[in-house]
Amino acid sequence: MSYREQMITALEEGNLEKAKKDYKKVMKSGTDEEKYLLAEDLQHLGFLQETVDLYENLLKKYPGEGDLIVGLSEVFVEMDNEEKAIELLLTLSEQDPEYPRALLLLADLYQMQGLHEVSERKLVQAKQLLPNEEVIDFALAELYMELGRFLEAIRFYNSLLAGGTTEFAGVHIHQRLAEAYSVGGAFEEALKHYEKASSNSLEINTLFGYGFTAYQAGFYETAIEKFISVKELDPEYNSVYLLLAKAYEHEEKLKESFETVQEGISKDEFNKELYLFGGKIALKQALEEDAESLLRQSLALDPGYSEAAFTLNKLFFTNERYSDVLEIINMLKAEGEEDPQIHWDSAKAFEGLEQYNDALNHYRTAYTYFKNHEGFLIEYGEFLIEEGLREEAIEIYKELLRQDPSNVEWQEMIESLRD
Repeated sequence: MSYREQMITALEEGNLEKAKKDYKKVMKSGTDEEKYLLAEDLQHLGFLQETVDLYENLLKKYPGEGDLIVGLSEVFVEMDNEEKAIELLLTLSEQDPEYPRALLLLADLYQMQGLHEVSERKLVQAKQLLPNEEVIDFALAELYMELGRFLEAIRFYNSLLAGGTTEFAGVHIHQRLAEAYSVGGAFEEALKHYEKASSNSLEINTLFGYGFTAYQAGFYETAIEKFISVKELDPEYNSVYLLLAKAYEHEEKLKESFETVQEGISKDEFNKELYLFGGKIALKQALEEDAESLLRQSLALDPGYSEAAFTLNKLFFTNERYSDVLEIINMLKAEGEEDPQIHWDSAKAFEGLEQYNDALNHYRTAYTYFKNHEGFLIEYGEFLIEEGLREEAIEIYKELLRQDPSNVEWQEMIESLRD
């Protein structure tokens, strides 16, 4: 039994003292092959400094040997000494058979450092040297995916598929293609690859991506099916509840949508978007008390959440609860919210409370933001008429007529006000 074999046996038996002695014997009198094989063994076992010593010992005898340089560089990477690894790899001759392998490692190191252009150059150079090497295609695809250059990523992923590779380094190529097509808006093409990816695996993120892409493409039944699968696999996958509820809404399944929101809230009680959407679904079902409760809870989580605030105000306007509208507006102001809708809602609320001067001030302010909004102009015009401000009202109806020159009603209103 060689000293190398004796050392490995000693390590397996936990006899570190004997292993150290055998290691010294290999370093002193072992053959070059024995040292090389032991370096590989020790790297695998995690004895990195001893591995470095072996490689450096061999490099003294074989300076510039590519296999040794790349092997030692890989150990330096494991030791988080990327700078030393790069420095060593750059010494390798371009004529060395291991040069493409060195380029791949350099590309990976530069990518880790955020030097994406340098990484790309190394990979392109490697591709020129080994045009049919799938590891290079995969590396380029992954780099372009990270950079958001999805068309280029798709080209290299498809190259892998064309060569019969559907999985590489634990990555499903169909899943990557599905993600790339989905981000690029090619939803139907993405769904084809999600279908192939999910047929081989029930990996939860793949299912969620499948459902999300189906949702974006408008295939809501498919989205519901996949989202339910995600929920069944992991009820704590909180991202699924809001999307599932929205998919149900698109299918006019409001009861299921509302139940999904409630289930989601039980899993994630600090999700303001779930409360907001639940409030909207409750309003669609005329469940006003539930809607108000959910919308107020959304605002309790984020008092400056304007969408929830204005949705709640719509409910208050319906029930002529003008003071409640102003309460919500004051809360938004206290949070520093400056949405122009604040002025429109304030104007309508003060009008409802018969505080007409305050209403007029807010209408005038809101006008600077909503002068192209037909609904606002109609409300503003009616208010001005009620207040006897005919000249101002005429200007508002002129604006409406400019936006819709064929509208006879606006023309007649202007003539009526002038008369």
